[in-house]
Amino acid sequence: MAVERTLSIIKPDAVEKNKAGAILALLEESGFKILACKRTHLSRQVAEGFYAVHKARPFFGELVEFMTRSPVFVAVLERDDAVAQYRKVMGATDPAKADAGTIRKLYGGNVGENAVHGSDSLDNAKIEIAYFFPANEVAPAAG
Repeated sequence: MAVERTLSIIKPDAVEKNKAGAILALLEESGFKILACKRTHLSRQVAEGFYAVHKARPFFGELVEFMTRSPVFVAVLERDDAVAQYRKVMGATDPAKADAGTIRKLYGGNVGENAVHGSDSLDNAKIEIAYFFPANEVAPAAG
């Protein structure tokens, strides 16, 4: 397996419930290194840009409203097979269908407020990481 990086966003619902620390701890316990992490309050422009791929979807406006309502934690995670492993740790998009012990099962409320975002591919991870973090804010690659 190759060491990869992926983006994690701890969404407003989890931050509002004071679960960011528990989620970050769960990630470290699951073998992820947190290479960069910051708390930020997304502006409408930043949220719309990040989720531009969903602009034509009916849920776009609701998604932007949700992601801008309160702060989030944005983090760069690293480990072997990071994208797939993070998606496994996150759990299904619908917390009711997520496996026990996953972030969404533990901390998500519903499909729209499901605690975390994670990159869905290595290519998107690179794009998403660069969207939030200039290269000098992320630890250099090992090796």
